[in-house]
Amino acid sequence: MPLLRPFPGLRPTPDHAAEVAAPPYDVLSSDEARAMAANKPLSFLHISKPEIDLPEGTDVHVPEVYAKGAENLKALIDGGILVRDAKPCFYVYRLSMGKHAQTGIVGGGSVAAYDANRIRKHEFTRPDKEDDRVRQIDACNAQTGPVLLAHQDHPDVAAAIATVIRGRPAYTVIAPDGVIHTLWVMDDDAMIASVVAAFDAMPALYIADGHHRSAAASRVAAGRRAGASPDAPHESFLVVTFPIKEMMILDYNRVVSDLNGLDRERFLRAIEAEFEVEAIDGLARPATPRSFGMYLKGQWYRLTLRNPPPADPVEQLDVSLLSDRLLGPVLGVFDLRKDKRIDFVGGRRGLGELEKRVDSDEMAVAFAMFPPSMRDLVLVAEAGKVMPPKSTWFEPKLADGMVSYPLDWG
Repeated sequence: MPLLRPFPGLRPTPDHAAEVAAPPYDVLSSDEARAMAANKPLSFLHISKPEIDLPEGTDVHVPEVYAKGAENLKALIDGGILVRDAKPCFYVYRLSMGKHAQTGIVGGGSVAAYDANRIRKHEFTRPDKEDDRVRQIDACNAQTGPVLLAHQDHPDVAAAIATVIRGRPAYTVIAPDGVIHTLWVMDDDAMIASVVAAFDAMPALYIADGHHRSAAASRVAAGRRAGASPDAPHESFLVVTFPIKEMMILDYNRVVSDLNGLDRERFLRAIEAEFEVEAIDGLARPATPRSFGMYLKGQWYRLTLRNPPPADPVEQLDVSLLSDRLLGPVLGVFDLRKDKRIDFVGGRRGLGELEKRVDSDEMAVAFAMFPPSMRDLVLVAEAGKVMPPKSTWFEPKLADGMVSYPLDWG
């Protein structure tokens, strides 16, 4: 099984692409998805968030939800809105957000490579979230949510992309948030063979976003493997892989609901053992690693690490340093996954969102982070370790519905 292989994508006709494409299933609540899909019967949210078509308050994990998603997918296929390509193809996908653009390849990533850690992870997964994706994939008999990967530069991949994007795209979609999604079809057999060989020459690919989707695809493959061909469709999963140098990680900030029994002055004194604390005018956006912005109601502070970080690739991450030297010992927040006192705010919302959460008294303190680099992610993945929860916020986000991976081809 090649590391990345072509597949006959299931995708919207050009006339309907803008109506179908939707935000990823995991960035919207059910209420947000219901509002966004109102009066939009072709929106992919009816497949990725099918509870919006059931009574409000429906448990999103009951069998009826997954069955509804499968029913809605079938309706778009039967109605000619989604059409399968006649042969296995790669697809070139460009994301443009403001001055930033990244262009990558859509293909089927090898489950065997994922299982062998050649498609490398940097996060733990939760069984309940894996279960949800397994049920969704099995119900739809398709993978509808792409996994975001990163790859090292390769001249043959770059050359193929450059050639394809000189042609007419299959469609371009401008999302409500202004991100431009453009898809081209790569159907030339010689070019496809060149891209397959180029990826096979790479030692590894790196999961940027989509650890639960990847793990679920592996479980689906294991459940379907008995008696099946070793190159059956379920032995691959839907991925979009971009060159590492083109990818963008934004800050993933933290807000905490209380000061762990401390008043403001005692809290400020407590953190001075590990940080230099400087009150500043305006926003305290970190300009370099190892520095942090902190907001207490009405005042921003710049925090600078007093002692050097350790050499370990995980322990030296800013998110680890903040947890190990402040969130845990001072605020008593030790489990970022389970502690209800902490929440996380993606960087696109801006530092004004941190002020809003604190000034409303919903939260007591906010921390603005300097984002990790792709080099940080690769070092952690290569070491076989995992980042703390909510370490990376990738922008721009892939859209659901641009192309899906059916499990009944071949």
